[in-house]
Amino acid sequence: MERRSFLRTTVVGTSAVALGGSLWAGTAHAAPAQPGPGPYGPIGSADAQGIRLPAGFRSRVVARTGQRVAGTSYTWHPAPDGGACYADGGGWIYVSNSEVSPDGGAGAIRFSSSGDITGAHRILSGTRTNCAGGSTPWQTWLSCEEVDRGYVYETDPWGVKAAVRRDAMGRFKHEAAAADPVRKVVYLTEDVTDGCFYRFTPTTWGDLSAGRLEVLRMGSGTSGAVTWAAVPDPSGAATATRNQVSGAKRFNGGEGCHYADGTCWFTTKGDNRVWRYDAVAQRLDLTYDDSLVTGGAAPLTGVDNVTGSSSGDLYVAEDGGSMDICVITPDDVVTPFLRIEGQSASEITGPAFSPDGTRLYFSSQRGTSGSSSGGITYEVTGPFRR
Repeated sequence: MERRSFLRTTVVGTSAVALGGSLWAGTAHAAPAQPGPGPYGPIGSADAQGIRLPAGFRSRVVARTGQRVAGTSYTWHPAPDGGACYADGGGWIYVSNSEVSPDGGAGAIRFSSSGDITGAHRILSGTRTNCAGGSTPWQTWLSCEEVDRGYVYETDPWGVKAAVRRDAMGRFKHEAAAADPVRKVVYLTEDVTDGCFYRFTPTTWGDLSAGRLEVLRMGSGTSGAVTWAAVPDPSGAATATRNQVSGAKRFNGGEGCHYADGTCWFTTKGDNRVWRYDAVAQRLDLTYDDSLVTGGAAPLTGVDNVTGSSSGDLYVAEDGGSMDICVITPDDVVTPFLRIEGQSASEITGPAFSPDGTRLYFSSQRGTSGSSSGGITYEVTGPFRR
């Protein structure tokens, strides 16, 4: 059965538990409380990298801004941001954006089947403030410019094919993208205080050179059925895309975006919310809202990039907050999975799992220095639920 949930959470120790509002096939039921610290237990003391992890997990640094990636000639880029992993034979590639201007772009690290670094390279240059983005089913990386009238660039994680600007996907302050291979659309978030949630339908699936850009419409409130309306001028030349359609739903600072199993999850940092768009029912619901937490401090604040695991767990990175990556489980527990100590002037970016689900990659965008030159990219291994 398709689940739609509206969470009110209560803090128990280091976790938060869902207390009600879950909807099963449109019928309300009280969700049972989920005591305890979540599926992996409490986070422990900081390790040598300053990362607090549950028992059984360990971390390592795989790249630092301004330094060559081990065994390669590629100097890791400043302000590492959104990222994704791609299967590469028996190994994989981790792609990472660079959120600086004027020359942001993106780079990539190659790993062998055993996790050893075998290469690193640039995949996009000459762009501005490349924040988040998203992967496509045809194994490309969509790198999004978080600037007014910014573009989406389609890039090759292997660095063989030249990057291509995708004008048809609209010009606005792009944040993240998530491809829905069933409905053959790409969802897009917009990082402004009165931003919108978009979907792009290519004329031909697999070719983003042409298509239709639409914006989500919905009445007042945080839950209900939605409709989509075409954006008349995706270039935003005369009027910003978010202001071209009457009744477009407004979101306070759209951030991360992740699609899985008929659902597109996205976050809004301005109000610390996680949203669930049910693409089957064309319905939007609020999944997490820190203002509704009772009984203690909210476990998740500064919501930003988001990814998911094959178990159905959602991993949400914090921009600020406690410098956590929190997990939201399918039974609605919200709890810290890891915490970075001593980097309060930074943010966590680019969470992405290796293709086999055993390794989680992410970055601290500004590291201990608090500047774009201090970025650190990490790998965490351990008994992830799959």
